[in-house]
Amino acid sequence: MDVTAASKTRVAVIIPTWNEEGAIAGVISRIPDELEAVVIVADGGSRDDTRAVALAAGARVIEAGRGYGRACWEGALSANGADILVYLDGDGSDAPEEMGRLIAPLVAGTHDFVIASRLKGERELGSMAWHQIAAGWVIGLAVGALYGFRYTDMCAFRAIRRDKLLGLGMTEMTYGWNLEMQMKAARADFRILEIPVPYAVRAAGKSKVAGSVRGTLQAGTRIITTFFRVALQRRSQGTPTTLEVRR
Repeated sequence: MDVTAASKTRVAVIIPTWNEEGAIAGVISRIPDELEAVVIVADGGSRDDTRAVALAAGARVIEAGRGYGRACWEGALSANGADILVYLDGDGSDAPEEMGRLIAPLVAGTHDFVIASRLKGERELGSMAWHQIAAGWVIGLAVGALYGFRYTDMCAFRAIRRDKLLGLGMTEMTYGWNLEMQMKAARADFRILEIPVPYAVRAAGKSKVAGSVRGTLQAGTRIITTFFRVALQRRSQGTPTTLEVRR
């Protein structure tokens, strides 16, 4: 990536968290210094020391309220002045060192939305459950049939121009956030790019989704309902004047 060009582009890294005290400092420390990014930890009411650890690691911490999508949205709203938003999880499974590769096409102006693909990259053994892999392929086929762009993954690690995201009319405040963004970006004819990235087993703690049957079912239900809700919307539907919160 052209560091000179990147230095003129304001980047905000948004990390939604809930009880990630064991991993969050390591994630923040791995963000490349040359990006000069503002790091925003959008916390969903952690009952451990996530917020204190993140502050000590140099992040700005906001209280986002419960809901994965809500944390992502509140992080975007709080990133005033940023040109590009980078999202990644706070569990250490994503590779912050790869941020430059995601940001470069946005800085160059060749793409509007860049998403990491764990399926195209190297995955540590046990880092993804079979149903996560299957869901990525099935949803990718369905979205491709609807809008012409076939994703391979719903990875949380992604970069998007802030003005583009705010114009999508995002409403999903739970685990369907990533899919809603991908569907609406494809529907809006964004210039989209998938980039292979390495993916690791979480550094600490237990997954809120894949770590339990209940979490898997809840997330799966939200993803399915999000797919059909967005698919049934008109392609020309604009940005709502007020945010409709979906709990």
